[in-house]
Amino acid sequence: MFSIFPIKGFIDQIDGFYCDGISAGLKANNKKDIGFIYSDTLCDVGAVFTNNKFQAAPLKHYQKYSANFKTNFVLINSKNANALTGQKGIEDIDTIFSSLNFDIKNPIMSSTGVIGNRLPIQKIVAGAKKFDLTSKNGESLSQAIMTTDAYAKTCMYEVKLEDGTSFKIGSVAKGAGMINPNLATMLCFICTDAKVSQEAIQEALNEASETTFNAISVDGDTSTNDTVLVLANGKSNAYDKEAFKEALKLVMHDMAMLMVADGEGAKKSVAFEVINAASKEDAMKAAKALSNSLLVKTALFGEDPNFGRIASTIGASRIACDENTLVISYNDVVVFNKGEIVFDAKCEEDAGKVLQNREFKIICDIGLGSENFTAYGCDLGYKYVEINADYRT
Repeated sequence: MFSIFPIKGFIDQIDGFYCDGISAGLKANNKKDIGFIYSDTLCDVGAVFTNNKFQAAPLKHYQKYSANFKTNFVLINSKNANALTGQKGIEDIDTIFSSLNFDIKNPIMSSTGVIGNRLPIQKIVAGAKKFDLTSKNGESLSQAIMTTDAYAKTCMYEVKLEDGTSFKIGSVAKGAGMINPNLATMLCFICTDAKVSQEAIQEALNEASETTFNAISVDGDTSTNDTVLVLANGKSNAYDKEAFKEALKLVMHDMAMLMVADGEGAKKSVAFEVINAASKEDAMKAAKALSNSLLVKTALFGEDPNFGRIASTIGASRIACDENTLVISYNDVVVFNKGEIVFDAKCEEDAGKVLQNREFKIICDIGLGSENFTAYGCDLGYKYVEINADYRT
């Protein structure tokens, strides 16, 4: 048995981890734009990356390391993605790390921002040389990695095991747009003092990704830089396989939901529950289609319970479905029932009230099996266009 408790604070509360964020001049107005995570003990590492075929230079740099490598340092910059920069982009990372005089081993770089520009090496090096590796300033780190984020994304948990030992696990992340189920557009850094191996980290990470980061969508676009990184320094000497899996999944779910809620002007966070599908693949395909649909998203923005868009999207996903077995509900308000039109004035009013909430569920009972999957999405409104129309400025 084990217990998991939320605690206040940032990843710097975890034994052996240090972090901070500063301004290196990449952003205007002296805003924080580079940060670091440092561990005074080498960490086992697990990672998952974007499915975009054009992976950014930081991801390719990471993949040069041997299997089961350990690290003690992560450098993060915003404003510049270092993507579509070719071999030079990878070499720029090596240049930056070779210019630092810290005691770092197998350092990792992570970047977010505009695609198609090489890193401003001199600014990053000059800024990074100001890092104090004894700093514990998780709040500043969370600010430094933001791009279009409206707020910082963090969480922390303590896990108490049956034998009386305990470990902590927490995360700092960024992500608000260019998010699509194929690993969302984000940088997510998860730190723990659990005594867990690289193999166990990777197994738990792969498993949790399917129902968290791979199940959210803001706008249907998949970035070149998406990274979820787990660092485990083992300083607690505590570990339980099931407890670690559960805690990691909880952290990743928290971060994924914060990203959906912050979807570049989003006002609604919606769970698309597809139930009783003929296969797991069908359930997943339909749920992700719903979370991705622009027509569905704009209806949510207008608080219009247009169930026709829901049904049409399910049919267009090409899963096994039949209108005579399909039931669509907004929370507990049934708007379509197995081919029967139940959408009268009272039903529309009740469904419209559901859509006025900040969070709600759209439940689609396919009625052809027993497989379920939930994807998460948000509405799409004027603010999204405003943000992305002039993103490079």
